[in-house]
Amino acid sequence: MSAVSPAVPHLAVEDLFGSPIKAGASISPDGTTLAYLAPWRGRLNVWVESIDTDEEARCVTADDHRSVHIYHWTDDPRWLLYEQDGDGDENWHVHRVDLTDPGAKAVDLTPFPGARVMGFETSVSRPGKALLRLNRRDPAEFDLYEVDIATGELTMLAQNPGQVADFLYTPSGDLYTRSLAADGDMELSKWRPGAEKSPPVVTVDGADYPLGVYPFQLTPDGTGLWLGSNRNSDRTRLVRLDLATGEETEIDSHPVFDLDTQAHVFPTLPSPLIRDRRTGELIAVRYRGERQVIQPLDPHFADVLEHLTKLSDGDLSAVSSDESGQRWVVSFSHDRDPGATFYYDHSTGESRLLFRPYPHLDPEALAPMTPVTITSRDGLALPSYLTLPLGAEPSALPLVLLVHGGPWSRDTWGFNPVAQLLANRGHAVLQVNFRGSAGFGKSFLKAGIGELAGKMHDDLIDAVDWAVDTGYADRDRVAIFGGSYGGYATLVGVTFTPDVFAAAIDCFGISNLASFLATVPEFVKNQLTNNWHRYAGDPDIPEQAADLWARSPISRVDDIRTPLMVVQGANDVRVVKAESDQIVDALRARGVEVEYLVKDDEGHGFVNPENNIEMYRAAEQFLARHLKPR
Repeated sequence: MSAVSPAVPHLAVEDLFGSPIKAGASISPDGTTLAYLAPWRGRLNVWVESIDTDEEARCVTADDHRSVHIYHWTDDPRWLLYEQDGDGDENWHVHRVDLTDPGAKAVDLTPFPGARVMGFETSVSRPGKALLRLNRRDPAEFDLYEVDIATGELTMLAQNPGQVADFLYTPSGDLYTRSLAADGDMELSKWRPGAEKSPPVVTVDGADYPLGVYPFQLTPDGTGLWLGSNRNSDRTRLVRLDLATGEETEIDSHPVFDLDTQAHVFPTLPSPLIRDRRTGELIAVRYRGERQVIQPLDPHFADVLEHLTKLSDGDLSAVSSDESGQRWVVSFSHDRDPGATFYYDHSTGESRLLFRPYPHLDPEALAPMTPVTITSRDGLALPSYLTLPLGAEPSALPLVLLVHGGPWSRDTWGFNPVAQLLANRGHAVLQVNFRGSAGFGKSFLKAGIGELAGKMHDDLIDAVDWAVDTGYADRDRVAIFGGSYGGYATLVGVTFTPDVFAAAIDCFGISNLASFLATVPEFVKNQLTNNWHRYAGDPDIPEQAADLWARSPISRVDDIRTPLMVVQGANDVRVVKAESDQIVDALRARGVEVEYLVKDDEGHGFVNPENNIEMYRAAEQFLARHLKPR
């Protein structure tokens, strides 16, 4: 059994999970200023600096409690906006910063305790304004508001009558609603306050869209919608829906790949729609298979894209430009050179590296992530990614099966700090897009219906068998590690197939499907029809409640003999702490040792760097004890 070569540098947990020196850069609409995230008092905050001068950068937000991750330029160079929640409770507030007054405190534009903002969006057609949905009136219902950014005045445009999942507000002042019918179909209708409900403009089969249609974007002229559609197709393509007629017209598609819809689950990731900064018109579309493909729809951007892609051999990630479309700030996703960020001036051809978020990480010391395809026992192709330790013979290695969340999400090629840490410590790391994962066609997605703890789990076991049979992995040294749905999959692994895994790490995973569904936020409960109820079951239907129990790890807790580590944020509103408490309490009652790490200032996923560092240091030590990598 080969050891990792001593020539491979040891990567410190702090270097992988500490804050980047800079990240999340974008250029101002007038092209003069760069904004980005960088540490201030141990937390990421928004900084700005001049593009053209050596003027010293300055921090314009002042949150020393929790890192800021989402900010927005406005059409007025005076105002910058950012979003923040409270210790992971996901009650997002929008704050305004005055860039012309460094001493002024940020203003909370949505100062309502217990309420959250969703769907925040500025529009080129309404300068100085922003639309948002807010549940200040009723936690289960989001009303549509418009905020005047300069004055902070909030105006309710529509009160939710119930069951409305989204509103659209056109430049001409027309309102449309997206709602869910009892059978799960999604209906788009014109809003007629005080009148009978109008006939739907279009009805969409909700079974094809577990998380809803995405993208779902009003066109700049307000006469249509850009939609991610898989109607009469296995692949998700981009169509334009005419709001007057309900007619769909294809705008763009890829012969093999789906639209890249990761931002539907992770809003900090780039939208599949790349739009003109000044007009809002569509200039390119993102697709993703093993790697990303961008298809330009605009001749000017096609020329720009040709130059941008020469800056890195990674996948183009965040893209921003000034209103002229000449000055660009872009970053790249890359397995070994994460987030490299460049400035490019199309009028002069000038380009320069602005920063690498983690300059202390040598790309040569990081392990490549290799796409592989694994065939399941029933013949389904499972797109996966394998990361092998550098300097080690790729034979009989300890293996960590790293399971993504969702489950309506996916693993992608790019920098994964967990995979890098584990590979650096001598483990092979395998990430599997099991059936039910999004982004691989409608039939692949719907193959997960009714298969929680069934074929979805079989796919993971088949992947372990593949890694052993190909010689990469040692059968006796396999661990499973995942968060959210991946945490549930981890618990399924140690309860349904307890002989497969030598160690397991569950991060905020579901232990009891029925209690999980009973404790999701109120506004989520009326949106469960096409996802959890369809894929797992409805606890209000007795026979389905019984099946939910049978597919819940807590029902087989007595079968756990695998060493287990559990991680939980106390403020998690998606998978509440009781889900982890149930499994830990049951094991401790049996006298079974289980490591339990809880953080009181975190929610569904850790944000504060010291908590991530503590968690992954503990995980590293836990896996070292039980898998004994060399």
